[in-house]
Amino acid sequence: MPATSPAHPRRRRRTNRLLVTAAGVLTVGALAAAALPGSASAGEQGGKGHGHGHQHGRYQDVQLLSFNDLHGNLEPPTGSSGRVTELQPDGTTKTIDAGGAEYLATHLREARKGNAYSITAAGGDMVGASPLISGLFHDEPTIEALNKLDLDVTSVGNHEFDEGAKELARLQNGGCHPTDGCYTDKKFQGADFPYLSANVLNEKTEKPLLKPYWVWKKKDVKVGFIGVTLEGTPNIVSAEGVKGLVFKDEVETINKYAKELRRKGVKSIVALIHEGGFPASQNYNYDCDAPGAGDGISGPIADIAKNVSPEVDALVTGHTHNAYVCTIPDPAGNPRTVTSAASFGRLYTDTTLTYDRRTGDIARTAVKSANHVVSRDVPKAPDMTRLIAKWNTLAAPIGNRAIGYISGDIVKDGTESPLGDLIADAQLAYARTLDPETDLALMNPGGVRASLTYAASGAEGDGVVTFAEAFTVQPFANTVNLQTFTGEQLIKALKEQVSGSNEAAPKILQVSDGLTYTLDLTKSGADRVVTDSIRLDGEAIDPSASYRVATNSFLAGGGDGFTTLGQGADDLVGDDDLKALEQYLTANSSAGSPLAPPAADRITIVK
Repeated sequence: MPATSPAHPRRRRRTNRLLVTAAGVLTVGALAAAALPGSASAGEQGGKGHGHGHQHGRYQDVQLLSFNDLHGNLEPPTGSSGRVTELQPDGTTKTIDAGGAEYLATHLREARKGNAYSITAAGGDMVGASPLISGLFHDEPTIEALNKLDLDVTSVGNHEFDEGAKELARLQNGGCHPTDGCYTDKKFQGADFPYLSANVLNEKTEKPLLKPYWVWKKKDVKVGFIGVTLEGTPNIVSAEGVKGLVFKDEVETINKYAKELRRKGVKSIVALIHEGGFPASQNYNYDCDAPGAGDGISGPIADIAKNVSPEVDALVTGHTHNAYVCTIPDPAGNPRTVTSAASFGRLYTDTTLTYDRRTGDIARTAVKSANHVVSRDVPKAPDMTRLIAKWNTLAAPIGNRAIGYISGDIVKDGTESPLGDLIADAQLAYARTLDPETDLALMNPGGVRASLTYAASGAEGDGVVTFAEAFTVQPFANTVNLQTFTGEQLIKALKEQVSGSNEAAPKILQVSDGLTYTLDLTKSGADRVVTDSIRLDGEAIDPSASYRVATNSFLAGGGDGFTTLGQGADDLVGDDDLKALEQYLTANSSAGSPLAPPAADRITIVK
C-alpha cells in the first residue's frame, strides 16, 4: 500500500519538455533478437508489485504509467462511477471505492519511486463532460491538476473538442478564456504536457491540428509517442466543435508516423489511441488473454491493434471507459500489449517496457503490464487538496444551491435508465412551456454523465440535489430544441438506435413518459425496434401524421448517428438543457415530498 508521499517536484519545465525532438520506430526482426531469459508475458495481471528489474547494461526498464478518460473528475466520483470491481482468488468479486485526484497523485508518486526512467501518459478525454468544479471554469482546474501530476503526454479525445479547436489550443498554450476572462489573479498557463492529434487535420491546410508525435528521451533511451483520437469523433461531438477539421483513419495515421519516427531514429514507439474495446468481464483484473491472446476483448480496438504496424510496441487506449490489459498479436503475429484504465481516475496502468540499448527497440517478450486501483485508503496529496479547495471556493456559491429532492438513487445505468427517463420528462415539460403541442422528448444516453445519488456529497444533507450534482449529470450546455417530424421519420429515428453506425453498439435513446415500444434483441439491425409496438399515449404512431419532438441540440444536429433527427422542420431553440432539469426538479419535488426514481419501464426489452 502506498505510503505518504511528498508533492512530486517538477521533473522538467515546459520549455524543456517541448524542446525534446522526434525520432523513429521498431523492426520485426529485432523482436526475436531482443527476447530476454525468464521474461514474463505481456498482460500479466497479478500482484501489487511493479517489477522493474533491468536497470543496467544492455537493457533498461522504462516504466510507463497511464490512464484515460479522466473527464475532469478531480474529486472522488460518486455512485457506480466511483467504484471498481475486483476479482478475488476464490472467484468472488469485491467492490472498491476508487478515484479522486488527491489519491491518484499519491498512487502515481508512490509507483514512480525507484524508477529513474518513468513516463506518464494518457489516452485522451482528460477534460470535457466534467463535474462543476472543472467544467464551470472551462476545465482549467483539471489542466492545473494534470500539470501537478507530472503528466508527460496525452492524445486528444473526442471531448477535447466539446468547445472547439480554439479552446483546445487555449488549454494547450494558456491564456484567459475569451468570454469569461480570468478566474483568478493569475493568468492560466496551459498544459505543461503536449496534446497529440496526428489524425486531426485542418481542413484547409491538411496539416495536423496539434503535434502528431512526441519523443521522450533520457540519456541514451528514446521512446516515441503517437497520439490519435477516434475517426468517428464528428458523429459524437457537436458540429460546431469540429468545424473545419478532418478526422483520418487511426491505423493509417499511426502507421504513417511510425515510419517517420523510424526515419528519425526512434525505434521504440507507443500509440496513444482514444478508441477502445469491450472486455469479456467488468472485473478490472480479469484475464484478458483467456483462453487465448486477446480473446477477452472485442470492439474497435481489437481490429485497430491487429492492423497497426509491428513497429509500434504498445497501445494505450480509452474512450469506452472499460478496463483491460490484453495481449493482441500484431500483423506479424508477435505479442503486443493493449491497455485501458477504465475512467474517472479510478485505475492507472503500470507497464514495464524493457528497452534494448543495442537495437534501440523494446524487447516485447519482456513487457509486463497491470491495472492498479486508485484506492482511497492512502493519504491525500496535499497539493491536490489545496487545488481542489481553491476551485471549490470559487464554485461554491453556484454549486451548493439546492434545486431538488430525491427519495433514492436515480441511476444512469441500464438500457433504459431511471435518470434517462427523468431527463426526458424534464425536457418534455420544459418544451411544453415553449410549445404546448409538444408530443415527446428523446435524450441521448451518452449525454447522461453521472447518477443522482441519495447520499449527500457535501453538507447539503441526504436526498438533496445540488446544482453541482445536476451539472455533473448534464455538463454539455446543450439547448433544448423543438422540431416537427412525420411519424415515418420518428419510427426511422428510433430504428437508427440499432442500425447504421449504431448497429454493432446500439445507442438506446431515453424516452419521455407516454412513448412505449418493444426492443427485441433476439433480432438484428433495425428489426430490433418492433415497428407495430411503438405507441404514444397508447396510440400507434401514424406514419403520415406530424409530431412535435424535443431533443437536445446535439441530437438535433444529427449526432450519435441519428441523421433523421437532424432533418426536422419548424425548429425552435430553447434554453440550456440543465436549466430544464433544474426547473423540473424544483417544480416536482420538495423536502417533504421528494421525487422517487422513475420505474424505467417504457421500453420492453426482449433478450
